[in-house]
Formats: sequence, C-alpha cells, structure tokens
Amino acid sequence: MQVLQVVNQRNGLKAAEVAAETGIPRPTVYRLLETLEGLGFVGRDHSSDKWRPTLQTKSLSSGFRDEDWVSQSAVPEMVRLGREILWPLDLVIFNDHRMEIRESTHNISPYSIDHGMVGLMLPVLETAGGRAYLAFSQEEESAQTIRGLLAKERQTHPVMLSDGPLEYVLEQSRKLGVGFRREGYRLATQSISAPIFRDTRVIACLTIIWTGSALSFDSAVERYRDKLVATARRISLALEQV
Repeated sequence: MQVLQVVNQRNGLKAAEVAAETGIPRPTVYRLLETLEGLGFVGRDHSSDKWRPTLQTKSLSSGFRDEDWVSQSAVPEMVRLGREILWPLDLVIFNDHRMEIRESTHNISPYSIDHGMVGLMLPVLETAGGRAYLAFSQEEESAQTIRGLLAKERQTHPVMLSDGPLEYVLEQSRKLGVGFRREGYRLATQSISAPIFRDTRVIACLTIIWTGSALSFDSAVERYRDKLVATARRISLALEQV
C-alpha cells in the first residue's frame, strides 16, 4: 500500500522515483508495481515511463477530477496516433491561466526536439492548445477566460497575436476545426490542436507539433487534421463511458 499511496499522491512516478520515495529496493518496487497493475490499480505510461494511478484508484479519492479521467482515456489514443504520424503530441488542460501539458508522446517520437514536457506550463493565447480551448469553449466561458487572461497580463482589446488579432485567430480556428499556431511561441515549430469534450465543456486539447522547416502548415493540416480530430472525438466518446 505504501507504493500505491506514493504513486497516487504524486500522480505518477518512475519506478526509481518510487524506490527513492519509499526506501524499498528497486527490484521489489518493480514486482509490487506489476502486481498492482495486474489488480487494476496502476498503469504504466510508456511515453514517460511513469507508473500512474488508474481510475479505479482515483475514484476512491475525494480529490478525483475530470482531468484525471481524460489523461487515462487519452494516453492509448495518443500513443496509437503518435506511432502512426511520428510527430509528437501533447495533451493540455487549462490550469490557472496557463495550458498545462498533462501527457506527451515526445519521448517516443523520433522527430521530437523536446523531452520531459509533462508538467510544463504554456501561454494560452500563443499556443494552438490555448486557442483551441478558447475557440471551442462555450461563448460565455471563453469570454470570461479571455477577460481573466487580459486582466492578469494587463492587456486591453484589441489583442494582437503573432498570427493576427485574437478574434480573427479564434474564428479561423473554428473554421479549421482546430486551434493553430503558425508563428510566435517556439519559432522552429508549428502546431494544431483539437478540443476534447466532456458533455458540452472543453476539458482538454490534443496538439500535434511539427518542425516548420520539414513540413508546411497547409501540408500538415491536410495530412493530420482529420486524424487529430477523430482521435480527440474518440477520447471524448470514451469519457462518456466513465
């Protein structure tokens, strides 16, 4: 139970980290984790090599959140799509006026130039995931979020982004069916992001990132947009079952 407790408290750890936290020898930790996996209490995230508590464990806790459901439902779909397209994917959620990377396939992508992305906090307005969150959230929720962001950053309307005025970027995102980033944040890369819904609320966004010098924006949209949207839709449907 000590191993399960520390994995649950930290929302996922590598076996070596569990051993360091508990003082239990690493070979014993591996055996205990495999036993807990067989019982359905933990699962191994192969993109980060971390052992994470499953829904069965988290549902026993009063601290269970919707974001925990989406992480568990998204990882298998992210790995499947990541192995097909090879470019990395990030699962991001809105958290305290930033977009937090909750899951990532950077570690298994041969094209990734970044690693250790889980937990990174990204700007909302200058990322594809943040723009997808704003574009596809319900109108009042989106407007309230934008007001909070502008107040925090002491900005006023009109808001100019690297890809154009904010309202233009959000409208173009709705037309494309995905949030997008051509310019600005992380200049070497571009990205598109599809919303994941629970009921009518955007609970997370799934983002594909590629190197701009290797693939044009229009080519990437043509190749990957429909696959990305379909994957996000499957995750949304999976959330209806839990």
